[in-house]
Amino acid sequence: MDIPPLAGKIAALSLGALPWSYALNHVSALSHPLGLALMSALILGLLFVAIYSLSPGEIYYDPLYAVFAVFAFTSVVDLLIALQEDGYAVGFMEFFTKEGEPYLRTAHGVFICYWDGTVHYLLYLAMAGAIHRRKRYRNLGLYWLGSFIMSILVFLPGNILGKYSSEIRPAFFLAIPYVLVLCWAGTRVFSQSQAPTCCTPDVVQEEQRKGILRRPVDLALVIYLTLAAFFTLFRGLVVLDCPTDACFVYIYQYEPYLQDPVAYPKVQMLVYMFYVLPFFGLAAYALIFPGCSWLPDWALVFAGAVGQAQFSHMGASMHVRTPFTYRVPDDAWACFFGCNLLYALGPHLLAFRCLWWPAFFLRPPPGHLDRHKKDQ
Repeated sequence: MDIPPLAGKIAALSLGALPWSYALNHVSALSHPLGLALMSALILGLLFVAIYSLSPGEIYYDPLYAVFAVFAFTSVVDLLIALQEDGYAVGFMEFFTKEGEPYLRTAHGVFICYWDGTVHYLLYLAMAGAIHRRKRYRNLGLYWLGSFIMSILVFLPGNILGKYSSEIRPAFFLAIPYVLVLCWAGTRVFSQSQAPTCCTPDVVQEEQRKGILRRPVDLALVIYLTLAAFFTLFRGLVVLDCPTDACFVYIYQYEPYLQDPVAYPKVQMLVYMFYVLPFFGLAAYALIFPGCSWLPDWALVFAGAVGQAQFSHMGASMHVRTPFTYRVPDDAWACFFGCNLLYALGPHLLAFRCLWWPAFFLRPPPGHLDRHKKDQ
Protein backbone atom coordinates (compact mmCIF):
# COMPACT_ATOMS: atom_id res chain seq x y z
CA MET A 1 0.00 0.00 0.00
CA ASP A 2 1.51 3.32 -1.09
CA ILE A 3 1.40 6.03 1.56
CA PRO A 4 0.87 9.42 -0.11
CA PRO A 5 2.88 12.48 0.95
CA LEU A 6 1.34 14.73 3.57
CA ALA A 7 -0.62 17.84 2.63
CA GLY A 8 1.55 20.80 3.59
CA LYS A 9 -1.21 23.38 3.02
CA ILE A 10 -3.57 21.56 5.38
CA ALA A 11 -0.81 21.14 7.96
CA ALA A 12 -0.09 24.88 7.93
CA LEU A 13 -3.80 25.73 8.17
CA SER A 14 -4.37 23.30 11.04
CA LEU A 15 -1.58 24.90 13.07
CA GLY A 16 -3.72 28.00 13.15
CA ALA A 17 -5.51 26.25 16.01
CA LEU A 18 -2.62 27.28 18.28
CA PRO A 19 -3.13 31.07 18.22
CA TRP A 20 -6.91 30.70 17.91
CA SER A 21 -7.23 28.57 21.03
CA TYR A 22 -4.82 30.74 23.00
CA ALA A 23 -6.72 33.91 22.10
CA LEU A 24 -10.16 32.40 22.75
CA ASN A 25 -9.02 31.13 26.13
CA HIS A 26 -8.90 34.75 27.29
CA VAL A 27 -12.30 35.83 25.94
CA SER A 28 -14.65 36.22 28.89
CA ALA A 29 -17.77 35.72 26.72
CA LEU A 30 -16.80 32.07 26.31
CA SER A 31 -17.43 31.40 29.98
CA HIS A 32 -21.07 30.73 29.02
CA PRO A 33 -21.68 27.23 27.56
CA LEU A 34 -24.06 28.45 24.85
CA GLY A 35 -21.68 31.19 23.76
CA LEU A 36 -18.90 28.63 23.57
CA ALA A 37 -20.96 26.29 21.39
CA LEU A 38 -21.94 29.11 19.01
CA MET A 39 -18.36 30.35 18.77
CA SER A 40 -17.11 26.82 18.01
CA ALA A 41 -19.66 26.43 15.23
CA LEU A 42 -18.73 29.85 13.83
CA ILE A 43 -15.02 29.01 13.79
CA LEU A 44 -15.65 25.73 11.96
CA GLY A 45 -17.82 27.56 9.43
CA LEU A 46 -15.16 30.22 8.80
CA LEU A 47 -12.55 27.50 8.52
CA PHE A 48 -14.58 25.73 5.82
CA VAL A 49 -14.92 29.00 3.87
CA ALA A 50 -11.16 29.55 4.09
CA ILE A 51 -10.43 26.03 2.86
CA TYR A 52 -12.84 26.40 -0.04
CA SER A 53 -11.26 29.68 -1.12
CA LEU A 54 -7.73 28.24 -0.91
CA SER A 55 -8.34 24.85 -2.55
CA PRO A 56 -11.41 24.90 -4.83
CA GLY A 57 -9.84 22.43 -7.26
CA GLU A 58 -9.23 19.77 -4.62
CA ILE A 59 -12.73 20.17 -3.18
CA TYR A 60 -14.28 19.92 -6.64
CA TYR A 61 -12.28 16.74 -7.29
CA ASP A 62 -13.19 15.22 -3.90
CA PRO A 63 -15.31 17.07 -1.31
CA LEU A 64 -13.73 14.99 1.44
CA TYR A 65 -10.69 17.25 1.09
CA ALA A 66 -12.62 19.93 3.01
CA VAL A 67 -13.71 17.41 5.63
CA PHE A 68 -10.14 16.24 6.23
CA ALA A 69 -8.92 19.83 6.43
CA VAL A 70 -11.51 20.79 9.07
CA PHE A 71 -10.92 17.60 11.02
CA ALA A 72 -7.15 18.21 10.93
CA PHE A 73 -7.79 21.56 12.61
CA THR A 74 -9.91 19.92 15.31
CA SER A 75 -7.22 17.25 15.77
CA VAL A 76 -4.71 19.94 16.73
CA VAL A 77 -7.29 21.32 19.17
CA ASP A 78 -7.72 17.84 20.69
CA LEU A 79 -3.96 17.45 21.05
CA LEU A 80 -3.82 20.78 22.87
CA ILE A 81 -6.58 19.60 25.20
CA ALA A 82 -4.70 16.39 26.02
CA LEU A 83 -1.40 18.19 26.57
CA GLN A 84 -3.05 20.75 28.81
CA GLU A 85 -4.87 18.17 30.90
CA ASP A 86 -1.58 16.34 31.45
CA GLY A 87 0.21 19.55 32.38
CA TYR A 88 2.40 19.88 29.27
CA ALA A 89 0.69 23.05 27.99
CA VAL A 90 -0.98 26.00 29.72
CA GLY A 91 -3.43 28.66 28.62
CA PHE A 92 -4.92 27.06 25.51
CA MET A 93 -8.12 25.03 25.92
CA GLU A 94 -8.97 25.42 29.59
CA PHE A 95 -12.14 27.34 28.71
CA PHE A 96 -13.40 24.50 26.52
CA THR A 97 -12.88 21.67 28.99
CA LYS A 98 -14.53 23.67 31.77
CA GLU A 99 -17.56 25.11 29.97
CA GLY A 100 -17.83 23.08 26.76
CA GLU A 101 -17.06 19.39 27.27
CA PRO A 102 -15.88 18.69 30.85
CA TYR A 103 -15.87 14.93 30.20
CA LEU A 104 -12.77 15.46 28.05
CA ARG A 105 -10.92 15.88 31.34
CA THR A 106 -11.44 12.21 32.18
CA ALA A 107 -8.67 9.71 31.49
CA HIS A 108 -10.62 8.29 28.57
CA GLY A 109 -11.24 11.76 27.17
CA VAL A 110 -7.54 12.62 27.39
CA PHE A 111 -6.51 9.51 25.47
CA ILE A 112 -9.04 9.85 22.68
CA CYS A 113 -7.70 13.40 22.29
CA TYR A 114 -4.15 12.04 22.08
CA TRP A 115 -5.23 9.52 19.41
CA ASP A 116 -7.13 12.14 17.45
CA GLY A 117 -4.25 14.61 17.68
CA THR A 118 -1.65 12.13 16.44
CA VAL A 119 -2.98 9.15 14.47
CA HIS A 120 -6.06 10.84 13.03
CA TYR A 121 -4.08 13.99 12.30
CA LEU A 122 -1.50 12.10 10.23
CA LEU A 123 -4.27 10.24 8.43
CA TYR A 124 -6.00 13.51 7.53
CA LEU A 125 -2.78 14.97 6.15
CA ALA A 126 -2.04 11.79 4.19
CA MET A 127 -5.54 11.54 2.71
CA ALA A 128 -5.63 15.25 1.85
CA GLY A 129 -2.23 14.87 0.22
CA ALA A 130 -3.53 11.94 -1.81
CA ILE A 131 -6.49 14.00 -3.03
CA HIS A 132 -4.16 16.87 -3.97
CA ARG A 133 -2.07 14.48 -6.09
CA ARG A 134 -5.11 12.60 -7.42
CA LYS A 135 -4.07 9.33 -5.80
CA ARG A 136 -6.03 6.61 -4.04
CA TYR A 137 -6.44 6.69 -0.29
CA ARG A 138 -9.09 4.00 0.14
CA ASN A 139 -7.12 1.87 2.59
CA LEU A 140 -6.18 4.82 4.76
CA GLY A 141 -9.80 5.97 4.64
CA LEU A 142 -11.12 2.61 5.80
CA TYR A 143 -8.72 2.54 8.74
CA TRP A 144 -9.69 6.09 9.71
CA LEU A 145 -13.38 5.25 9.33
CA GLY A 146 -13.19 2.34 11.76
CA SER A 147 -11.17 4.36 14.26
CA PHE A 148 -13.51 7.35 14.16
CA ILE A 149 -16.66 5.24 14.42
CA MET A 150 -15.31 3.37 17.43
CA SER A 151 -14.43 6.58 19.26
CA ILE A 152 -17.94 7.93 18.72
CA LEU A 153 -19.67 4.65 19.62
CA VAL A 154 -17.98 4.66 23.01
CA PHE A 155 -17.53 8.35 23.83
CA LEU A 156 -21.04 9.66 23.14
CA PRO A 157 -22.99 6.92 25.01
CA GLY A 158 -20.41 7.05 27.82
CA ASN A 159 -21.06 10.78 28.24
CA ILE A 160 -24.80 10.18 28.51
CA LEU A 161 -24.71 7.09 30.73
CA GLY A 162 -21.76 7.84 33.01
CA LYS A 163 -21.28 10.13 35.97
CA TYR A 164 -20.85 13.11 33.63
CA SER A 165 -24.40 12.82 32.29
CA SER A 166 -25.38 15.91 34.30
CA GLU A 167 -22.47 17.86 32.77
CA ILE A 168 -23.71 17.78 29.17
CA ARG A 169 -23.54 21.27 27.66
CA PRO A 170 -24.68 22.72 24.30
CA ALA A 171 -21.25 21.95 22.80
CA PHE A 172 -22.12 18.25 23.09
CA PHE A 173 -24.62 18.64 20.25
CA LEU A 174 -21.85 19.64 17.86
CA ALA A 175 -21.31 15.88 17.67
CA ILE A 176 -24.46 15.56 15.56
CA PRO A 177 -22.95 17.12 12.40
CA TYR A 178 -19.81 15.08 13.07
CA VAL A 179 -21.86 11.88 12.93
CA LEU A 180 -23.70 12.96 9.79
CA VAL A 181 -20.46 13.91 8.05
CA LEU A 182 -18.93 10.60 9.13
CA CYS A 183 -21.80 8.63 7.55
CA TRP A 184 -21.43 10.55 4.30
CA ALA A 185 -17.63 10.19 4.31
CA GLY A 186 -17.93 6.45 4.96
CA THR A 187 -20.13 5.92 1.91
CA ARG A 188 -17.68 7.87 -0.27
CA VAL A 189 -14.67 5.94 1.00
CA PHE A 190 -16.34 2.57 0.41
CA SER A 191 -17.48 3.64 -3.07
CA GLN A 192 -13.91 4.33 -4.21
CA SER A 193 -12.39 1.82 -6.58
CA GLN A 194 -10.00 -0.72 -5.13
CA ALA A 195 -6.35 -0.75 -6.07
CA PRO A 196 -5.56 -3.26 -8.83
CA THR A 197 -4.09 -6.54 -7.67
CA CYS A 198 -1.08 -8.26 -9.16
CA CYS A 199 -2.57 -11.73 -8.63
CA THR A 200 -3.30 -13.61 -11.85
CA PRO A 201 -6.29 -16.01 -12.07
CA ASP A 202 -3.89 -18.97 -11.98
CA VAL A 203 -2.27 -17.66 -8.78
CA VAL A 204 -5.69 -17.08 -7.21
CA GLN A 205 -6.85 -20.57 -8.04
CA GLU A 206 -3.63 -22.15 -6.78
CA GLU A 207 -3.81 -20.24 -3.51
CA GLN A 208 -7.45 -21.14 -2.95
CA ARG A 209 -6.73 -24.85 -3.40
CA LYS A 210 -4.63 -24.83 -0.24
CA GLY A 211 -6.31 -25.98 2.94
CA ILE A 212 -5.91 -24.13 6.21
CA LEU A 213 -3.19 -26.54 7.37
CA ARG A 214 -1.07 -25.60 4.36
CA ARG A 215 -1.35 -21.91 5.27
CA PRO A 216 0.37 -21.60 8.67
CA VAL A 217 -0.09 -17.82 8.89
CA ASP A 218 -3.82 -18.13 8.34
CA LEU A 219 -3.99 -20.99 10.83
CA ALA A 220 -2.27 -18.83 13.44
CA LEU A 221 -4.73 -16.01 12.73
CA VAL A 222 -7.70 -18.36 13.10
CA ILE A 223 -6.36 -19.51 16.47
CA TYR A 224 -5.87 -15.89 17.51
CA LEU A 225 -9.39 -14.92 16.41
CA THR A 226 -10.85 -17.82 18.37
CA LEU A 227 -9.01 -16.87 21.55
CA ALA A 228 -9.80 -13.17 21.05
CA ALA A 229 -13.48 -14.03 20.61
CA PHE A 230 -13.55 -15.87 23.95
CA PHE A 231 -11.72 -12.98 25.62
CA THR A 232 -14.21 -10.51 24.13
CA LEU A 233 -17.18 -12.54 25.33
CA PHE A 234 -15.64 -12.95 28.79
CA ARG A 235 -15.06 -9.23 29.30
CA GLY A 236 -18.56 -8.50 28.03
CA LEU A 237 -19.96 -10.83 30.67
CA VAL A 238 -17.76 -9.20 33.30
CA VAL A 239 -19.26 -5.73 32.73
CA LEU A 240 -22.74 -7.31 32.71
CA ASP A 241 -22.09 -8.41 36.31
CA CYS A 242 -21.75 -12.11 35.64
CA PRO A 243 -21.76 -13.81 39.09
CA THR A 244 -19.12 -16.47 38.33
CA ASP A 245 -15.92 -16.57 40.37
CA ALA A 246 -13.74 -16.04 37.29
CA CYS A 247 -15.50 -12.77 36.46
CA PHE A 248 -15.27 -11.62 40.07
CA VAL A 249 -11.55 -12.34 40.27
CA TYR A 250 -10.85 -10.68 36.91
CA ILE A 251 -12.65 -7.42 37.61
CA TYR A 252 -11.06 -6.95 41.04
CA GLN A 253 -7.56 -8.31 40.46
CA TYR A 254 -6.84 -7.58 36.78
CA GLU A 255 -9.11 -4.86 35.32
CA PRO A 256 -10.84 -2.89 38.08
CA TYR A 257 -11.13 -0.02 35.57
CA LEU A 258 -14.16 -1.86 34.13
CA GLN A 259 -16.04 -0.71 37.25
CA ASP A 260 -15.20 2.97 36.82
CA PRO A 261 -18.46 5.00 37.04
CA VAL A 262 -17.47 7.11 34.00
CA ALA A 263 -19.06 4.21 32.01
CA TYR A 264 -16.60 4.36 29.10
CA PRO A 265 -15.00 0.96 29.86
CA LYS A 266 -18.39 -0.72 30.22
CA VAL A 267 -19.63 0.73 26.95
CA GLN A 268 -16.35 -0.28 25.31
CA MET A 269 -16.68 -3.91 26.36
CA LEU A 270 -20.30 -4.04 25.17
CA VAL A 271 -19.34 -2.55 21.80
CA TYR A 272 -16.65 -5.21 21.55
CA MET A 273 -19.13 -7.96 22.37
CA PHE A 274 -21.89 -6.85 19.99
CA TYR A 275 -19.77 -5.69 17.04
CA VAL A 276 -16.18 -6.96 17.22
CA LEU A 277 -17.07 -10.47 18.42
CA PRO A 278 -19.23 -11.26 15.34
CA PHE A 279 -16.45 -9.92 13.10
CA PHE A 280 -13.92 -12.28 14.70
CA GLY A 281 -16.17 -15.21 13.86
CA LEU A 282 -16.76 -14.06 10.28
CA ALA A 283 -13.06 -13.35 9.77
CA ALA A 284 -12.14 -16.87 10.94
CA TYR A 285 -14.65 -18.23 8.43
CA ALA A 286 -13.13 -16.12 5.64
CA LEU A 287 -9.65 -17.41 6.45
CA ILE A 288 -10.83 -21.02 6.11
CA PHE A 289 -13.12 -20.77 3.08
CA PRO A 290 -11.84 -18.97 -0.05
CA GLY A 291 -13.43 -16.19 -2.03
CA CYS A 292 -14.60 -13.91 0.83
CA SER A 293 -13.68 -10.70 -0.99
CA TRP A 294 -15.19 -8.51 1.75
CA LEU A 295 -12.56 -9.39 4.36
CA PRO A 296 -9.67 -7.07 3.29
CA ASP A 297 -11.86 -3.96 3.52
CA TRP A 298 -13.52 -4.86 6.79
CA ALA A 299 -10.24 -6.04 8.31
CA LEU A 300 -8.93 -2.50 7.83
CA VAL A 301 -12.06 -1.00 9.36
CA PHE A 302 -11.87 -3.20 12.44
CA ALA A 303 -8.11 -2.74 12.75
CA GLY A 304 -8.68 0.99 13.05
CA ALA A 305 -11.56 0.46 15.48
CA VAL A 306 -9.70 -1.91 17.80
CA GLY A 307 -6.50 0.14 17.61
CA GLN A 308 -8.26 3.30 18.75
CA ALA A 309 -10.27 1.48 21.40
CA GLN A 310 -7.33 -0.36 22.93
CA PHE A 311 -5.13 2.73 22.98
CA SER A 312 -7.79 4.65 24.90
CA HIS A 313 -8.71 1.74 27.17
CA MET A 314 -5.17 0.77 28.10
CA GLY A 315 -4.08 4.36 28.62
CA ALA A 316 -7.10 5.27 30.74
CA SER A 317 -6.67 2.14 32.87
CA MET A 318 -3.28 3.42 34.05
CA HIS A 319 -3.72 7.20 33.92
CA VAL A 320 -3.52 9.34 37.05
CA ARG A 321 -6.96 10.83 36.35
CA THR A 322 -8.47 7.40 36.92
CA PRO A 323 -9.12 6.92 40.67
CA PHE A 324 -6.48 4.73 42.25
CA THR A 325 -8.96 1.98 43.17
CA TYR A 326 -9.86 1.54 39.49
CA ARG A 327 -6.33 1.48 38.08
CA VAL A 328 -4.54 -1.71 37.10
CA PRO A 329 -2.90 -3.30 40.18
CA ASP A 330 0.90 -3.38 40.07
CA ASP A 331 1.07 -7.18 40.30
CA ALA A 332 -1.35 -7.58 37.37
CA TRP A 333 0.22 -4.95 35.11
CA ALA A 334 2.22 -7.37 32.95
CA CYS A 335 -0.76 -9.66 32.35
CA PHE A 336 -3.08 -6.74 31.62
CA PHE A 337 -0.65 -5.06 29.25
CA GLY A 338 0.27 -8.26 27.41
CA CYS A 339 -3.31 -9.42 26.84
CA ASN A 340 -4.55 -6.02 25.74
CA LEU A 341 -1.57 -5.39 23.49
CA LEU A 342 -2.10 -8.72 21.73
CA TYR A 343 -5.79 -7.88 21.42
CA ALA A 344 -4.84 -4.64 19.66
CA LEU A 345 -2.15 -6.13 17.40
CA GLY A 346 -4.17 -9.09 16.10
CA PRO A 347 -6.60 -7.15 13.86
CA HIS A 348 -3.66 -5.17 12.44
CA LEU A 349 -1.84 -8.38 11.56
CA LEU A 350 -5.02 -9.68 9.92
CA ALA A 351 -5.37 -6.49 7.86
CA PHE A 352 -1.70 -6.65 6.86
CA ARG A 353 -2.08 -10.28 5.78
CA CYS A 354 -5.12 -9.42 3.65
CA LEU A 355 -3.38 -6.51 1.94
CA TRP A 356 -0.02 -8.20 1.47
CA TRP A 357 -1.32 -11.34 -0.26
CA PRO A 358 -5.04 -11.06 -1.11
CA ALA A 359 -5.20 -13.96 -3.60
CA PHE A 360 -7.11 -16.27 -1.23
CA PHE A 361 -9.93 -13.73 -0.87
CA LEU A 362 -10.35 -12.87 -4.55
CA ARG A 363 -12.94 -14.31 -6.88
CA PRO A 364 -11.44 -15.84 -10.04
CA PRO A 365 -12.95 -14.57 -13.31
CA PRO A 366 -15.85 -16.80 -14.46
CA GLY A 367 -14.20 -17.42 -17.81
CA HIS A 368 -11.10 -18.78 -16.14
CA LEU A 369 -13.16 -21.21 -14.09
CA ASP A 370 -14.91 -22.47 -17.23
CA ARG A 371 -11.59 -23.06 -18.98
CA HIS A 372 -10.26 -24.91 -15.97
CA LYS A 373 -13.30 -27.24 -15.96
CA LYS A 374 -12.78 -28.00 -19.66
CA ASP A 375 -9.10 -28.74 -19.10
CA GLN A 376 -10.06 -31.26 -16.44
